[in-house]
Amino acid sequence: MSPDVTTSIRLPPECETALLERFLKAEAMALWTVRSAQLQDVPPNVYAFLRKHEEDEQHHLAQFETMVGRQPRERERLPSVPRQWPALAVQIYGYESLGLEFARLLLPLRLDLASILEDEIVHVGFFEQEIRRILSGESSAAEQARISALAWWRKLPPTVNRYLEAGVLDPFRPMLAGHILAAIERRFAETGLLKSTTTG
Repeated sequence: MSPDVTTSIRLPPECETALLERFLKAEAMALWTVRSAQLQDVPPNVYAFLRKHEEDEQHHLAQFETMVGRQPRERERLPSVPRQWPALAVQIYGYESLGLEFARLLLPLRLDLASILEDEIVHVGFFEQEIRRILSGESSAAEQARISALAWWRKLPPTVNRYLEAGVLDPFRPMLAGHILAAIERRFAETGLLKSTTTG
């Protein structure tokens, strides 16, 4: 994995609660997705990592529930995920990358949550390694991963906008959305999943 360096955005203190609430939502979705992924046919090393990943997400979720003072809405069923490993790997990698960007936004306001950012970097790094393994393997699996990445990427802008829906974040929404999308596009391009539309 390349050095994980990014430009930090510092939001005003009044944005803290909104970011915590959005991270609570993101961590709940991550937990449900990881549980659903464990029911699919994944490589043994991935399954072992997902078990540890689930423990991390449960710990994070408990922390955010305490901070926000409420629990996320329970789901009646786990979210559906792709059955094919290349497509599933892309989906998990994408949402882990999104969670990492929200962790980076939150850290300047809550330095005590640095360990959560470190966990997110580990999670993204693991799935980035798996993506690179897929792309360097069978051509059919690599092509499926790239097609899945393009489809996921096209759905990402409205997803990011939904996550940023909060009155206190409105003045910063265009900047934040642009920053998050650029960071994830850069990551996908560096791994070979997408052709970057940016230059420089």
